[in-house]
Amino acid sequence: MNSTINGSSSDAGSGKTAAPPPLRRGIWTVLGPIWAVWVILMFVLTMLVFLIPFLLFCYFRPDPQKTKWFCRYSGVWMGVFLPLAGCPLRIRGKEKFAKGQTYIVVCNHNTLIDVPVSSPGIPGGNKTIAKIEFARIPVFGLMYKAGSILVDRKSENSRRESFAKMKEALEMGLHMCIYPEGTRNKTNEPLKAFHDGAFRLSLNTGKAIIPAIIFNSRKIMPPDAGFYFKPHRLGLHFLDPVIPQPRESVESLKQRVFVLMHDYYLHPTEKV
Repeated sequence: MNSTINGSSSDAGSGKTAAPPPLRRGIWTVLGPIWAVWVILMFVLTMLVFLIPFLLFCYFRPDPQKTKWFCRYSGVWMGVFLPLAGCPLRIRGKEKFAKGQTYIVVCNHNTLIDVPVSSPGIPGGNKTIAKIEFARIPVFGLMYKAGSILVDRKSENSRRESFAKMKEALEMGLHMCIYPEGTRNKTNEPLKAFHDGAFRLSLNTGKAIIPAIIFNSRKIMPPDAGFYFKPHRLGLHFLDPVIPQPRESVESLKQRVFVLMHDYYLHPTEKV
């Protein structure tokens, strides 16, 4: 069974048939690229400010302390950066994380802004499965690696090693944040088909999955808009944990989570 649902998609909570992501119109045809420059400047400036405490109090610690401290600092960093970018974040469902438990958080993935929203938004230390290419960026790469398990998607050995590292992260008391769509969703559907990795990890470790939905990131960075950024409130909603069942298949667990996320994206029960 494929992780897809028949029928037309719709905008979150509207119940109407979805159109392709809106094109730039009016004044934002001009302002979108200008605001994107502002956002990049604010990201770099705030990163350089937070780089100092990161190096002093976080970078040289062993894991899991290193990752836990990094998540605290990145939460403060994004608490400064996102409002400066015009994208205040509203988080719902933090109470779904039981104290003393670690979870596999699976999140939808539409734009580059998803990572600085999802990882700092998860309560507690967590690592994100992430592309190795970004780790090569000077300065930023230091911070990127602190909160990530890096994978070279072109290498079978790298993918195998990353699975073992994800299990280690869970064992040391860290959550895992995974984007099961694999790459950014540039289609008109709410979700792309899911890959198996997060669900194999859940069945292998017995860890519950917490689905997470990011709202409005496409309005900020439309997939067809190129170099463009438009201010808009972001939402991050955590859903109820999904517990893997005895003898459940990867496909069954994957489909259960897909349906929950797909339906919630279209009809959220909390205000975005």
